[in-house]
Amino acid sequence: ALLKGRSCYRNVLCLGHILDGEGRKMSKRLGNVVDPWTILDKQGADALRWYLLTVSSPWFPRRFGPDNVDEVIRKFILTLWNTYSFYTLYANIDGFNPAEHDVPVADRPLMDRWILGDLHILINKVTAELEGYDAFAAGRAIADFVDELSNWYVRRSRRRFWKSEADADKIAAYLTLNACLVTLSKLLAPFTPFLAEELYQNLVAERSQDVPESVHLVDWPVADEALIDEDLSFRMAVARQVVNLGRAARNATQIKTRQPVAKAVVACGERQRAAVQSLAAVVAEELNVKEIEYVASASELVSYVIKPNYRTLGPKFGKNMPAVAAAVAALPADETGDRIASGRSVMVTVAPLAAGADAVEPSGATTAYEYEFASDDFVIETHQREGYQVEREGGVAVAISTVLSPELLSEGLARELVHHIQNTRKAADFEIDDRVHLWVDGPAEITEMLAVHGDWVKKETLAVSLRVSAPAA
Repeated sequence: ALLKGRSCYRNVLCLGHILDGEGRKMSKRLGNVVDPWTILDKQGADALRWYLLTVSSPWFPRRFGPDNVDEVIRKFILTLWNTYSFYTLYANIDGFNPAEHDVPVADRPLMDRWILGDLHILINKVTAELEGYDAFAAGRAIADFVDELSNWYVRRSRRRFWKSEADADKIAAYLTLNACLVTLSKLLAPFTPFLAEELYQNLVAERSQDVPESVHLVDWPVADEALIDEDLSFRMAVARQVVNLGRAARNATQIKTRQPVAKAVVACGERQRAAVQSLAAVVAEELNVKEIEYVASASELVSYVIKPNYRTLGPKFGKNMPAVAAAVAALPADETGDRIASGRSVMVTVAPLAAGADAVEPSGATTAYEYEFASDDFVIETHQREGYQVEREGGVAVAISTVLSPELLSEGLARELVHHIQNTRKAADFEIDDRVHLWVDGPAEITEMLAVHGDWVKKETLAVSLRVSAPAA
């Protein structure tokens, strides 16, 4: 700085302390020091690197222990590895070579165009965050993409990989998933170098002679702006939010995902409604509902009883709490309940304060005062529409019908039976494309269900025949 008249560095990153699993500073005296070689030998360098880079920004202290690294392996590394294994399993069965096929992205199904668009959005985001020295934000973006790739794209596209005919739809699915995995290997190279190299070697280097021999020698990915569809990304994000809320409603009422229900009711704004309507078939299939209905506001799904929170407001208003309670009681319940449920503040007009009382405004005032109350300044009771379970997040609410007809219960039983048969196939080490003879012996409700859904059960389990034993007299 003295010689050149400027700083000798451009950026400074200060590292926070690494604490033990209980938040204490590591110390030999306390005996809470973690041997790094134990972590490296058991869980691997990539898991350690990913945890340290993505658990928080580097300048924050972070807790560290084997359990923390195990969580990283379970939530991220295994999710990515299972997606990669899924692709290689079916690609090897079909002898698929991406270099031998080409399906223009514009001609691929909507799911392919969506995930590829999000992939190139991810490239832009990761590049920008790393150039800004924010490995935490870049890593979290990659983790979010891997989650939607595995738990949305692959799960919804499984049948495209399973089917026997190698048509354009199946080839498009292979090409799309291959592109996502190859690009992820490049984006992950600075974070998890060994995992990235494994993916690159198997997907690229071992299959072509005209490529760099290592992922660490390839050029950094550059986004193709032509493949980015912001509107499609928004619509799919809203659809996923609705599905997540619907699943939460199912869980709250303990209705299994395999059990069909009659209806889902979605409350949201006009733009979100248009997004859900454009992907209604996807949402209905994911939620396993027969029909989707739309309403303008969550107040059509729930009613509210709103009371002041004396714990937070009592110290502020003292003896004037009766005036506050009266003002809260006069608020429009539906509109206020929606605001509180979405975490927004509410303006409350309180009548003139009582003379001589301690409060936040001068006592004995002759005019009303307007206060901004936070959402936690209220106690809210929610009463749901009869026959429905409601979950909400922000401005979106989803209600799932909880009334199950005999027809719906029969279809749910068929799905449970298929799930059981598939697990039995797996336990018997059958190949995924093995054909079987199916013999079902069970109570009368099973026999009655198969009389209606037997052909569907055969198709789902690759059964060439179905024998049903009559129940014992």
